Amino acid sequence: MALNYEKKYYKLGYKLIAGTDEVGRGCLLGPVVAGAVILPKNFSCELINDSKQLTEKQREEAYKIITENAISWAVAEVSAEDIDRINILNASRYAMFLALSKLNVSPDFILTDAMNMEGLAVPYEALVHGDAKAQCIAAASILAKVTRDHICYELDKLYPLYSISKHKGYGTKEHLELLERYGPVPKLYRFSYGPVKKIKKISLF
Repeated sequence: MALNYEKKYYKLGYKLIAGTDEVGRGCLLGPVVAGAVILPKNFSCELINDSKQLTEKQREEAYKIITENAISWAVAEVSAEDIDRINILNASRYAMFLALSKLNVSPDFILTDAMNMEGLAVPYEALVHGDAKAQCIAAASILAKVTRDHICYELDKLYPLYSISKHKGYGTKEHLELLERYGPVPKLYRFSYGPVKKIKKISLF
């Protein structure tokens, strides 16, 4: 499928279309991260696709292409503590708002990956499976994914017992076993999530 959904709005006269997406909703630890990107109107890159469809090496390469060619781009994160406080849906939405607010060029239209974002200063569309339809949303998902992976690599250095660089916070069998063995770390883990909530011991970190 061609990632050219933006053409619909270019034909309507919009010139600066921002895409936004988030990564890390289903993770048990760390922040949720959102990206926001405004690409040039005629920009095209076959490597830019839904971040879940790319290898890590491809995402890193695409990240470099996006940041070097975008009219404007930004990333933002919302912490595990804030996720517990306001819930993951609101935290994901807030991360998108933050990323959009950090753009140094104001868009005149916004495409989100199926996220309702009432209150934006410009028109928007919440596009279901947007990261597989719109290049700007796919680009935003890549920025968010690469940024969050890098955060996980840094967290792995701080908390090596949890093998964060391997599972990136997702609830893999190994991760759940480590969580059971060592207990969740305050401010790192999302204590409102079921697999974390049921663990009675707290890590000594």
